[in-house]
Amino acid sequence: MEYTRLADLQADLKNGNAKMIDVVNNLLERIETYADHNIFLEVFAGDARERATVIDQKFAHGSQGKLAGLVISIKDNMCYSGHKVSAASKILENFESLFTATAVQRLIDEDAIIIGRTNCDEFAMGSSNENSAYGAVKNPLNTALSPGGSSGGAAASVAAGLCHVALGSDTGGSIRQPASFCGVVGHKPTYGRVSRYGLIAYASSFDQIGPFAKNVEDAALVMEVMGGADPMDSTCSQREADVHGDLSLDPQPLKVAVYKDLLNREGINPEIVAHMNAQMEQLKSKGHEIVEVDFPHLDTLVPIYYILTTAEASSNLARYDGVHFGYRSENATDLESTYKRSRTEGFGEEVKRRIMLGTFVLSSGYYDAYYGKAQRARKLIQEHTDAILKEADVILIPTSPHTAFPLNQELNDPTVMYLEDIFTVQANIAGNPAISIPTGKHSNGMPFGIQLMTGRFEDDKLLRIANAMMKG
Repeated sequence: MEYTRLADLQADLKNGNAKMIDVVNNLLERIETYADHNIFLEVFAGDARERATVIDQKFAHGSQGKLAGLVISIKDNMCYSGHKVSAASKILENFESLFTATAVQRLIDEDAIIIGRTNCDEFAMGSSNENSAYGAVKNPLNTALSPGGSSGGAAASVAAGLCHVALGSDTGGSIRQPASFCGVVGHKPTYGRVSRYGLIAYASSFDQIGPFAKNVEDAALVMEVMGGADPMDSTCSQREADVHGDLSLDPQPLKVAVYKDLLNREGINPEIVAHMNAQMEQLKSKGHEIVEVDFPHLDTLVPIYYILTTAEASSNLARYDGVHFGYRSENATDLESTYKRSRTEGFGEEVKRRIMLGTFVLSSGYYDAYYGKAQRARKLIQEHTDAILKEADVILIPTSPHTAFPLNQELNDPTVMYLEDIFTVQANIAGNPAISIPTGKHSNGMPFGIQLMTGRFEDDKLLRIANAMMKG
């Protein structure tokens, strides 16, 4: 039996109608059938079976944790002690972590089972999952299409029923866009809501760990366990984690903000526009108010995002040099060639492109013109977002302008792919929580999501609204 809700599985485990070892074995068999999709870089089969046996014993004694029964995959940029982590890059090939990320450890402490590490774009840089050193992930709903990126493997693992929940990271949409393409729930928490300790950094002021799930309830429960202060991460908020309780209660009448003229923009698929309009009508019929607001900065979001994130990537990735750790070129002859050859051979094209761009915007002659100006623009985006959410409860926008696109597209300009982030980067620039929920299905057979965003640290409100909207 395939379980799509943890509550249903836990009920069967408690009354003896299911055994965790059988659940894990069934999932491992299913993973084998999807091997050609390149979703997992490594499956922790032995670990998962061992943990399943322990959790069956805990259920027998009534001592199980809050997440007992939940089988989770983790994106290959999260550390798990004694296991490999590579950020899907040749430069970290065969590197084994010495510690476990706080978010992962908190799930394990509540008896979740980690079943494997999923493929992703190298160092989380990409929107198609084609930038991985280990090859692209195929969308389980249509193998000719991309699952999205950078957390494409994580989204695909949930969509294909290979685990119950997946952990991804979201720097500019890397949870929400794959969630939309694969037809699952994807939640990017408020920046600082979840510890980043043990997450391999791309852009430290943007990155955030979040869950993929088949439903909002399971995503909320995982957030409840993962969230909260962490002394190992100085950027993590000191607030206590939210306790979500019963998400089934309908929210009070809401003010829902939508951006004027957004749905008239060129490039948005007409069926997504029609679906957004239908969602707004449905909200009105339930007593909610739709408020059209001005947001004139949409076309500046992507430039702001890429200036700032590449600058941070240039700094964060400096440590991968062939000396401290990671891949070292066999052709190096001295210190300078060790640095040059190791980084040239170890990093993929997209990562090198972003490092170079980040180094350029941080250089002495261009710092103020690019990086400094982008930081000031980021503050403007934060203030405008706050002003909208002071008057409205939630912002409603598409997750992506279209459904999943074909793999192996020929792009003359590699920066065209950067426009995939146009609707998702606002939440990362401003630090707000956002979620993609799978409410639409295109005539081409592929799902798509709509995106909700609330004020900072209003993750609880966001999840309640999303749950109500998913249930119609």
